[in-house]
Parts: sequence; C-alpha cells; structure tokens
Amino acid sequence: MVLEAQRQLLQEIANGGIREPPSQYVHREEDRPTGAVMAADMVLPTVDVSRLVGAPDDHVDEAAKLRSALESWGLFVVTGHGIPKELLDGILGVTRDFFYLTPEEKLKYSNVIDGNKFQHEGYGIDRVDTNEQILDWCDRLYLKVQPEDERQLELWPSHPQFLTALLHEYTRKCEQVTKVVLGAMATGLGFTEEFFIDKVGERVTTFARFSYYPPCARPDLVYGVKPHTDNSVLSILLLDKDVGGLQVLKGETWVDVPVLGHDLLVLVGDVMEIMSNAVFKAPVHRVVTGDKERVSLVMFYRPDPRKDVEPAEELTGEKRPLMYKRLNARDFADGFWDAYAAAKRAIDFLKLRPAEHGAAA
Repeated sequence: MVLEAQRQLLQEIANGGIREPPSQYVHREEDRPTGAVMAADMVLPTVDVSRLVGAPDDHVDEAAKLRSALESWGLFVVTGHGIPKELLDGILGVTRDFFYLTPEEKLKYSNVIDGNKFQHEGYGIDRVDTNEQILDWCDRLYLKVQPEDERQLELWPSHPQFLTALLHEYTRKCEQVTKVVLGAMATGLGFTEEFFIDKVGERVTTFARFSYYPPCARPDLVYGVKPHTDNSVLSILLLDKDVGGLQVLKGETWVDVPVLGHDLLVLVGDVMEIMSNAVFKAPVHRVVTGDKERVSLVMFYRPDPRKDVEPAEELTGEKRPLMYKRLNARDFADGFWDAYAAAKRAIDFLKLRPAEHGAAA
C-alpha cells in the first residue's frame, strides 16, 4: 500500500494559489537553501567533445581538459556535441507540453499502479517511504529508454504527439556523446578507449527523467530536488533554456549553474566514482525553486545490472588504496532509492566504504 502523499501531484497543489508550501515540502531551518553562499565568479569547466574525436593533438589537449574538469569539479559543460538545436528545442518543448496536459491525461502514465503499488517508472513524484519524509518541489516523468527491448511503452505518453519519436532520437544522440566521454576518460588515465565501456557492459540501462518545477512563493523553505549525487556512471543534463535553479557544491560553496542554452552538462555519478576508485568524484548537487516554472531532462547511464560495481583493479594499489566495496549493479540501483528517500548518499547508506582503506572488497 502506498502512502497518500505518493498520490499528490505537486503541479495541481501549486496551481491552487497557495501562499505557503504544505508542511510536507518544508525543510528544517538548518537544512534550507537560505544558508547557501553563491559564488558568481566561479566558472564551470567546458569541454568540446568534437575535439575528443578529432586530430590527435586536439584529442590529447581536450582529454587533458576533461580529466582536469572531472577531478576538480566532477562535471563539465558540453560543447561540440553535434545534437541539432531543433532536437534540443523540440524535446524540451514536448517536456513542457506534457506537464501542461490535464491531470487525467497525465495519470494514464501514473507510477502508482491500481492505487496501491509504486513503481519508479511513470508519472508522479519520487518514492515516498514515510509520512515524515520531506518531499521535493517537482513532478517528474521517469522512463527506461535503454535497452530498447525493455521499454515499457505503455508508460510513454502518446501526447504530446512527437514525444516518443523525439525521445528515441535524443537517446541515440546522447548515447554517442556518452561513449565518446567514457572513451576519453579512459585514455586520459592511460587506458584504452574501451576500458570503462567494457566495465559498464553491453546492456547499459538508461533512464530519462523529465522534471517540472512549478513556481514557488517561498523558495527559501523548499528544494526542487534535495542535495544528492546521482545513481549513474554519467548523467547528461539538458537544462531549461531560460530559467536556472541547478546548483553544485564546490568545496563548501554552492555554485549556480548558469543557463546553458543549447549546451549540455555532464555529471559523474556514484558508479563512476566507485569504478575509478575516487579518481573521479560524483558532485553533490541540488535544485532550488523560484517564481518561474522550470523544466529539465536528465539521462542517467547505469551499468548492465548483471555487472558488479567495484573499483577497477588497475586503479588500486599502495598509492591509492581500495576506497569502496563491491556490490552488484542491480542491488546498488535498488539501494540508491532507499538512500534517496532517507536523504542520504547511497555510498554511505549502503556502507560501501571499507573500514580501513585497502580492506578486501
């Protein structure tokens, strides 16, 4: 049986003209975003992925920039990705159009089945485990897009008309970007291009998350998405072209991610942090709200669920002791949702750090 809060549609609550967020969305005073220190002079690193597959000199230089970006920030802005602007505009356009549908139409794709069973895929809000859980100020549509033969097409909206076709094409384009980045991450560490690609397996699991953040009259009380790291190898973010809200933690400072237009953003996920034995670290990030609505689309690339998530043997030794224990990819994915509902990081929630560095995995 799902909790009553699981059936709440935030968009409808926000459209009701409320002046204060309901208590289930309000964070404790010490956890609210008002204490953030913004650093406008901190510039996110940028990588031109077209140079990663260009002339040898270009590849070496850009791969070095990529490694520096991921070691210092765990993320980078993507230029030169080759995805047509028309496709990017189109997929964001149908994202907004979907959330503008009537509640009755959207609920055809609900993530609550028969009123009493929750599944991650579909339309609604993220999993609610307890009545005390603080909810995020967003609704989402969450779909598995790869492997293609595992798509639950009954959850893919037939309206807006072109959503399915655009999502299919966007998935293919993002997969190409991901493989280029994974190859360059590997060569930047002195390995072959296939080093990380082989470790994630042949049947990579990819999820698309369409998010809608309604305007909020009290953005100082809520989060669009609470601080977290991603359950992924890599995440590719297509952000709202007009409204910001994503923030990343650099050291002890929260940094605004600017409006990126047609550029993308790539983030290291927990799985890559583990596989790289913390050479690359997943950045903590969050979404804050404001007086304007905002949409986004995130692609989460996860390993074949039959694979184990563990540090690469080549990246462990006396100079870099083993930082994480081994765990099956499916178990890690399941544990992530338990951790997220509890507002904890999966690596810590699942106790994947050895008691002493160098302990057996």
